[in-house]
Amino acid sequence: MGFLSPDISALPRHPLIIGDSREEKGSGDLLGHIYPGTGQITREIHMASPDDVDRAVAAARAAAPAWRDMPGDQRRNLFFKLADLFEAKAQEIAPSIVAENGSISMAAPHMAYDAAQKFRYFGGWADKIHGRTIPMWGAPAHDYVTYQPFGTVGVIVPWNGPLFAATMVIAPALAAGNTIVLKSPDLAPYSAMILVELMLEAGFPAGVINLVTGAADVGAAMVSHPGIDKIMFIGSGGTARKVMASAAQSLKPCGLELGGKSAVIVFDDADLQQAAQKGLSGAVAANGQGCVNGTRLLVQRSVYEPYLEMLKATAGYINVGDPMDQTTTMGPVISQGALDRIIGMVERGAEQGGRIVCGGERMGGDHSDGYFLPITILADVANDSEIAQHEVFGPVLAVTPFDTEEDAIALANGTDYGLGAYVHTTNLRRAHVVTAQLQAGQIHVNGAGEAMQPNVPFGGWKHSGQGRLGGTEGLHEFLQPKNIWMSLEG
Repeated sequence: MGFLSPDISALPRHPLIIGDSREEKGSGDLLGHIYPGTGQITREIHMASPDDVDRAVAAARAAAPAWRDMPGDQRRNLFFKLADLFEAKAQEIAPSIVAENGSISMAAPHMAYDAAQKFRYFGGWADKIHGRTIPMWGAPAHDYVTYQPFGTVGVIVPWNGPLFAATMVIAPALAAGNTIVLKSPDLAPYSAMILVELMLEAGFPAGVINLVTGAADVGAAMVSHPGIDKIMFIGSGGTARKVMASAAQSLKPCGLELGGKSAVIVFDDADLQQAAQKGLSGAVAANGQGCVNGTRLLVQRSVYEPYLEMLKATAGYINVGDPMDQTTTMGPVISQGALDRIIGMVERGAEQGGRIVCGGERMGGDHSDGYFLPITILADVANDSEIAQHEVFGPVLAVTPFDTEEDAIALANGTDYGLGAYVHTTNLRRAHVVTAQLQAGQIHVNGAGEAMQPNVPFGGWKHSGQGRLGGTEGLHEFLQPKNIWMSLEG
C-alpha cells in the first residue's frame, strides 16, 4: 500500500500573476511538477519566460510611485488584513505546502501562521519609518536623514521553504515602500502562488506584488533587468556567484541568504538528553533540508559515545513516512537527484573513515516510490572531509569529537560557512566565551532554531551570505538613506 497523493483540484493554478492578471500559462517551458512523497507528477505547469519578466517588472514599476507614497497607516492596515487571511486559511493552505516539496502536514499550517506573524510585525513598522537630524558645525545649517525605498525589488526564493523565505523578504521590502517581482521555484511552485493570491484578496494594489514561476533563465532575466533596483536571493552559494557576477554589470545591490554547515557544540556539562533532542532537529527540520540546520555535531570526547547512543535512540522515535499523515514527523527529500547526491556523500564519508551509526540507505516498502532516506548519523568524521565541509541538504548528521573549548571553537569555525551555530552547556561563562568567538550570524545556546522570529536579524557570515532579514536590520535592508543639508545663513 503506497502513500496518498495530493488532491490536484485543490492546488493553485496561476504560475503568473502580473498586476491583477492571474494567468494559467506562461510563455516559458512546460514543467511536470513532481510530488516527492510518491514521485508522481501533480500538474504540468507552463512556466514564465524572460518576456514575462519584462511584463512583471513593468507592472511593478508602474505601481511603485503610488505604493511609495501611500500613507504608512494604510499600508499597515493591508498587512494586518493579510495576516488575518493567513490565519483564517492556514488549514486550507497546508495541503499545497505538503504537495510542493513534501513538507509534513503536521507542520504545514505553521508556515501560514509564521507568514501572519511576519506581516503583522513588519506591518507595524510601515507607519514608523522615520529619519533623524544631525547637528552641524562650520556654518549654520539644518541637516537631516530620510530613509526611502529602492523602488522595485526582485526576490528569488528556494524550493525548501518558499513561503517562509518569500515572506521573510517581502514583508520588510513592502513595509519599506518597495514593489516586488517574485520568482517562485520551479520545484516547489504552489505556496508562492497562494501568497500572491491572498495579497490581492487583502486589497494590495495591482502591481505591488507580481509572480513569475520559472527556472534559472527567469531568475537570470530578473537579475540582469534594468528595471529591478535590488535583488534578494536565497539559495546556494554556487548560484549566488552567478547572481553577483550578473548584478555587477549594472552595480545592482544584492542581498544574499545562502547555505550553511552549522556546528552543534555539545560540552560535557550539557543536559545530554536535551542536547540529543535538539541536535537531532538538524536532520528532521524541513526533512533535513534547512540552510541553518545544525548538521555538524561536535561532541566533547568524555561524553562522545553516550551522546551518540542517546542520539541514535532519539532518532528511533522519528516517524519517517507519508507527508500527508498527521503522525509523520519527517518526510522525503525533494527529488531523485537529491537523494542520489545525499547517499553518495554518505558513502564517501564512510569510505573516508566515518562510522555509520544508523541509516544511510534509501527506504523501501511503502516508501520506495518517494525520495525517502532515514535519519543518518555518521560518527568519527574528520573535520576536513567532504561531508563535514559541504552542505548535504538531507537528513544526515556528521559527528566529530573534540577535547577542549579551544578545539571546539576551531572546529566550528573551520568551514567556509557562517550561518548558524548551536552551543549546549550549563556553564554560563563558557556560553558567553564560546559564542563570542563563533563566526556565525545566528547562535543558539541550548536551543535549535527558536530564534527564527520576524523581530530578530537573520543572515550569514563568510560564504553564508550578506545582508540581514528580520528585525530593524531586515527593514533597513530595503531602505536607502538620503542626507539633506540645508543652509540657515541669511
